[in-house]
Amino acid sequence: MSNQDDGKSQFYFNTSTGEVEEGPQSSWENRMGPYATRAEAARALETAKKRTEAWEEADEDWRKGS
Repeated sequence: MSNQDDGKSQFYFNTSTGEVEEGPQSSWENRMGPYATRAEAARALETAKKRTEAWEEADEDWRKGS
């Protein structure tokens, strides 16, 4: 596991610029992460979309009593 105290071994997706950053460079308001790899950070929006869809489906199932 990477050292989470240095912040440089983690990657973030900047929602304002659409760029991946190494370490927490931008404001938390524009940052998704941390991610272990640059590739994971680059897929941040896709990952968030998939998680949101899964949560919405689970909520719908819960409302239906499934």
